[in-house]
Amino acid sequence: MEGLEADDAKYVGAFRGEPGLENVQVRIGTQYGVPADSVAEELQKFQVKLQESVGLLDEMLQPGQALTADQLGAVIVLCAWTHSEWVRIHPFANGNGRTARLWANSIALRYGLPPFVRLRPRPDGGYGAAGAQAMSGNWEPTAKVFHKMLNDLLNELESPGSVNESSEGT
Repeated sequence: MEGLEADDAKYVGAFRGEPGLENVQVRIGTQYGVPADSVAEELQKFQVKLQESVGLLDEMLQPGQALTADQLGAVIVLCAWTHSEWVRIHPFANGNGRTARLWANSIALRYGLPPFVRLRPRPDGGYGAAGAQAMSGNWEPTAKVFHKMLNDLLNELESPGSVNESSEGT
């Protein structure tokens, strides 16, 4: 986050709803995140469901095992749900999108996928519209955007002159 400036120092490292941020509301377009006084409760629910979901996937997927199409779909859904829930909860006054993209990439890496969601600048290709839908609890548009992002990255890595091919023999 080096080089980023906060509108107000009280926003740095604090959750909405904490002292000094009790009344900070956030939105994407016309969709508001959860009210500031609900952030702590929503984060607790998020943590429980994320841990349960990761536990289930960990039981199904063996490290180093190639993913089937269904397993890949399950990983993308978890990436999209996690990203969308973080965006919906919007726990920080600023930086939620970058944090949500880090969540998605960390889950992808956990299951052997490359980090496919660009952190900065904010991705395009429907990402903003999907984020607005996430604010109302709809993670499915994010899953569609993530499928496309992953496919685009994999195609780029496999194309002639890609990083993988150009680095052979080095």
